[in-house]
Amino acid sequence: MAAATVAEADPAETDGAAAAAAAAAAAFTDLRDPGWNESQLRQYTFPTRQIPRLSHTDPRAEVLINNEEPVVLTDTSLVYPALKWDIPYLQENIGNGDFSVYMAENHKFLYYDEKKMTNFQDFVPKSHRIEMKFSEFVDKMHQTEEQGGKERVYLQQTLNDTVGRKIVVDFLGFNWNWINKQQAKWNWGPLTSNLLLIGMEGNVTPAHYDEQQNFFAQIKGHKRCILFPPDQFDCLYPFPVHHPCDRQSQVDFENPDYDKFPNFKNAVGYEAVVGPGDVLYIPMYWWHHIESLLNGGVTITVNFWYKGAPTPKRIEYPLKAHQKVAIMRNIEKMLGEALGDPHEVGPLLNMMIKGRYDHGLS
Repeated sequence: MAAATVAEADPAETDGAAAAAAAAAAAFTDLRDPGWNESQLRQYTFPTRQIPRLSHTDPRAEVLINNEEPVVLTDTSLVYPALKWDIPYLQENIGNGDFSVYMAENHKFLYYDEKKMTNFQDFVPKSHRIEMKFSEFVDKMHQTEEQGGKERVYLQQTLNDTVGRKIVVDFLGFNWNWINKQQAKWNWGPLTSNLLLIGMEGNVTPAHYDEQQNFFAQIKGHKRCILFPPDQFDCLYPFPVHHPCDRQSQVDFENPDYDKFPNFKNAVGYEAVVGPGDVLYIPMYWWHHIESLLNGGVTITVNFWYKGAPTPKRIEYPLKAHQKVAIMRNIEKMLGEALGDPHEVGPLLNMMIKGRYDHGLS
């Protein structure tokens, strides 16, 4: 069972970032899908390790999911009917409803919560969401590809009953028997949504974490997924809870500011490249940075988001890292409500802890 564990970080290994990166590159050579190569990956400064890639029938996969650690599952047939999806098929069959499409001036699509923008009136989002028909989205995408413009698009739409009949038939043909058994086995809550993601090559969703369990099913193209466990919270510097970019990392992975974010030097990622038919389990509270491979064409993904298992009546100590993250979030929320102004939360927390816990107490 210990051999299946991926999340136990050895601090000594973080000192040899170059060696670790070289080891990761060697691992890629052995494990990569022949449909991509390393020239399609963006370069970062932090080391990574491989996320295990296992058949869904492999007992080690069950150990990892039980431990809430990531694993790439093969042979699930979860989205088999959708593997034929491409842009022409979807354009013909997806229907005439409106779709949420994000537009950005570069390849980074940093999520923001529009409802929280009133808390930070000076905040200017780096992307914006508009509703458009699927055909309009395709035209925008082709226009950028043909004209080489900087503006990029990313469709992110919850699948619902507005889609066309053939898409509904494909959706009903997903391997619900398998995924429902997973939900029951791990005592997860209900399925909350299935998010359809259609992105241009090179699109990046910067590092963030979700408060739900996720089976990330790749349908078309390849995506690189870099994950960080909850115990690296202090390395990734999330925005405040009341900020529109709550749960997102403030660190620019492509140009990290180590003066502002010194602990980012200690970050160690776990990564995998997923291709059509692969299903990546992303545990709740695990950070994930997702990129469509460079020069890899359009990517299509469907997320299966589930609420986590109910809080046990008897709490076991010591608490796990994700439980501590949940506590920190609740403290921020309560302080914001008590103070009446989210901008006062940071100064109060600094006043409360600054210098008080920096040295041993007797």
